[in-house]
Amino acid sequence: MTAEPEVLGELRRLRARLPQLTGALAASVDGLVLAQETSTIEAEGVAALTAAALGVAQRLTDATGQGDFRELLVRGADGYVATYAAGGSAVLTLLAEPRINVGRLHLEARRSSARIGELVDSALTRRDP
Repeated sequence: MTAEPEVLGELRRLRARLPQLTGALAASVDGLVLAQETSTIEAEGVAALTAAALGVAQRLTDATGQGDFRELLVRGADGYVATYAAGGSAVLTLLAEPRINVGRLHLEARRSSARIGELVDSALTRRDP
């Protein structure tokens, strides 16, 4: 995909704005890694799990009448995993320390996911005439 360098740049800028992030991953909705900015996780496995969680989250929002999927936040004992819709073809998954300001996480991630969505959707439009 021609958007990969730009997506990676967006992930790096996001991590610079949020120092409490321990990882960032952009993936296709079917679980393929598009770009990653982390060395602490196995990106392919996380992308596949993200796709599975996305499917459940989409079904849950649909079944409860909450509209289209936007984001999912999981809090563990050692931090957060947050997934955001990024256009129609991608998702942004972030790993964060437990001390992160969750409001700021959402604010910055929503901006970045919108940008990543634009990049990926635009690249797909150029690829598929």
